[in-house]
Amino acid sequence: MDLKRVDDFIRRVEESETKTFSPVSDKLKVGVDLGTAYIVLVVLDEENNPIACEKQAANMLRDGVVLDYAGALRTVAQLKEKLEERLGVELENCAIAMPAGTEGSAKTHQYVAEGAGFEVTNVLDEPSSANAVYQIKDGVIVDIGGGTTGLAIIRDGKVCRIEDEPTGGTHLTLVLSGNYHIPFAEAEAMKQDYSKHKEILPVLKAVVEKIATIINRYAKPEETDTIYLCGGTCCLTGIEDIIEKETGIKTIKPMNPFLVTPAGIAMNCQI
Repeated sequence: MDLKRVDDFIRRVEESETKTFSPVSDKLKVGVDLGTAYIVLVVLDEENNPIACEKQAANMLRDGVVLDYAGALRTVAQLKEKLEERLGVELENCAIAMPAGTEGSAKTHQYVAEGAGFEVTNVLDEPSSANAVYQIKDGVIVDIGGGTTGLAIIRDGKVCRIEDEPTGGTHLTLVLSGNYHIPFAEAEAMKQDYSKHKEILPVLKAVVEKIATIINRYAKPEETDTIYLCGGTCCLTGIEDIIEKETGIKTIKPMNPFLVTPAGIAMNCQI
């Protein structure tokens, strides 16, 4: 993986949260990422240049399953409206994705997007979506989200296996809440505060080691030379070092792993 290329691209996606870029044409691609902790919409042009991005903290899903349909629909519609106001055009098509193994929830995700005014043109799993950004030929992509840890094993540029298990950022937050005797929301804010990461990493180490154990079930050092991380939970400073130590496999992540999957979903939108 060309880490500089990935970082430059994600930096541009990040910048598009506050700055609207001009597309090369009027054909726009949208990725709708319904996550456990955030709902994110990314807009790209037909050449996959980042154009605009909006996100909103949300607790309407758990492990890829929509628990609050009305709330999720309302949030997607609001983010869509914000983007349309910024762009001055109506957004029509989108792609969606969900954790591997939760394909049964695809229809509900699709209904949310359609209810907000989109036509869904592609449905993917999250780790495979990330590879649209990473473009790796061989290795394992590990998407650690709020509720689940998903893996896509890549061989010769193709996904040959996907797996997903219910451990993610929510579990880290629960551990922080219990350890510091603070409410969940306060623990979530602590987890997202980069200045606190050095302090909280030892507290969270056991959960990260559990995530590494999940990876070990499917990725073997004799078969895999690199693990590529993405997902919001991977923003935790030092998480890659623990995973590398526990798996014995080189582990890398980009500068902002949170935006990789939603951007990859957008890249797969068919227009």
